[in-house]
Amino acid sequence: MSRPSYTKKERQAILSEKLKEDPFLTDEELSELFGVSIPTIRLDRLELGIPELRERIKNVAEKNHRKVKSLKSKDIVGELIDIKLGYGGISILETNKDMAFERTKIIQGHYIYSLAESLAIAVIDARVALVGVANIKYKIPVYSGSKLVAKAEVKKVKDNKYIVWVKISVKQVEIFRGKFILVSLEKLRGS
Repeated sequence: MSRPSYTKKERQAILSEKLKEDPFLTDEELSELFGVSIPTIRLDRLELGIPELRERIKNVAEKNHRKVKSLKSKDIVGELIDIKLGYGGISILETNKDMAFERTKIIQGHYIYSLAESLAIAVIDARVALVGVANIKYKIPVYSGSKLVAKAEVKKVKDNKYIVWVKISVKQVEIFRGKFILVSLEKLRGS
């Protein structure tokens, strides 16, 4: 199967559109999509003024941090890449050797939990909230250097309680899941 060939102008227009739809496409994925080399994609991005992937993630995360009511940016673990208050969100955490046990290179559980907990708190539409109950399951070990992708979904809201499910994956394989019951303190106090 041959890929369609585009003129440089056509390729750049499509590239720009693709990155507006999905800012997390890598240069490698784009090069495969267009059937050109990675350096060609990098040059196209440069000419169009489109930053590299890491910078695009950072820009999206900064915009999403401003939407969060319950936490300050420094309290959010990972990069918040999508959020819709009261519905759900997505966060990414790049792990490193400092997060792992030295002997096994397995990421310590509190980093994974913190990613899930901060995302669960961030997605609810409340100014002050705490975890009342957390039912969590670590499914498989995660090794240093893995990229964790956490997805949260607000399942139910009743009075001052929010039920949020969080699933964390590495390369589309679920490694953690949690059900959080969060309590809004402002509704509790009648604020």
